[in-house]
Amino acid sequence: MVEVTLGKTGITVNKNGFGALPVQRIPKEDAVYLIKKAYEGGITFFDTARNYTDSEEKLGAALEGIRDKVFVATKTAAKTGEKFREDLEISLKNLRTDHVDLYQFHNPSFCPKPGDGTGLYEAMLEAKEQGRVRHIGITNHRLSVAMEAIDSGLYETLQFPFCYLATDKDLELVKRCREAGMGFIAMKALSGGLINNSRAAYAYLAQFDNVLPIWGVQRERELDEFLSYVGNPPEMTDEIRAVIDKDREELLGEFCRGCGYCMPCPVGIEINNCARMSLMIRRAPSAAWLTPDAQEKMKKIEQCLHCNQCKGKCPYNLDTPALLEKNLKDYQEILDGKEY
Repeated sequence: MVEVTLGKTGITVNKNGFGALPVQRIPKEDAVYLIKKAYEGGITFFDTARNYTDSEEKLGAALEGIRDKVFVATKTAAKTGEKFREDLEISLKNLRTDHVDLYQFHNPSFCPKPGDGTGLYEAMLEAKEQGRVRHIGITNHRLSVAMEAIDSGLYETLQFPFCYLATDKDLELVKRCREAGMGFIAMKALSGGLINNSRAAYAYLAQFDNVLPIWGVQRERELDEFLSYVGNPPEMTDEIRAVIDKDREELLGEFCRGCGYCMPCPVGIEINNCARMSLMIRRAPSAAWLTPDAQEKMKKIEQCLHCNQCKGKCPYNLDTPALLEKNLKDYQEILDGKEY
């Protein structure tokens, strides 16, 4: 079994974290079953957020009775100290606990610091002094904010998208976190579904001893896949390296990661799926992306106002309206019979 320690926090867990965002989409009974099965299979790090609708409640129900045997991370998107305290109260109640092992600022557009006028970091310190928060972390999709968080010395962990499509700048983040004694939590280790070989994804991340991947789990077959890696962790081989090289050649460049921070769209375009349809339809079973419902969603792109709200909110600086148009053109050609 491979373990990872999250920097100076001392939190040491199996190199498989449970990402609880997807459990908001399934019934409570199914979610509780999956979470308990994950624990019984050796997973002890569970990540959720106040913004993930009922994810915290499901996690709290599943972990009751074993709370002291696991590490729970959650997040707040609060913009004021007052809202921070409100979020923390709700999270503790939902999670059925008196403390959060790792409390993270959820993708803020800036790096919260003492004296910045928001009261956020002061509220975080207050919660830590009270023992309601054990460790302080930050999540982000912006390299500039992530770098500032590392340089600030105020954070014990950074959660950032990281997978084998990583750029040199992403790799620099991992290195800087190690040097700063910060834990690095890899979200989107499957790049929002674009990576369809979890063995390759795990093997790549296994090369970084300070990185903890969290896998978003919604189905039992997905969980079983990751649980199999607890006792038999994949290692880098020539075969896996070939898979990674092929995917990097195909996917590196301008593509939508599906993070959803561009949402909502004023006219209801499902941007986080429509802007990457060309890739998804070629990398996943295509039938799911060609249904009447999917076609209707893609057709909504024709209603785009070109207001550029999505473009302004994209943490990857994509020209989202142009990307939507490009994907719609390709999609229509596929419907007309183009081979893909």
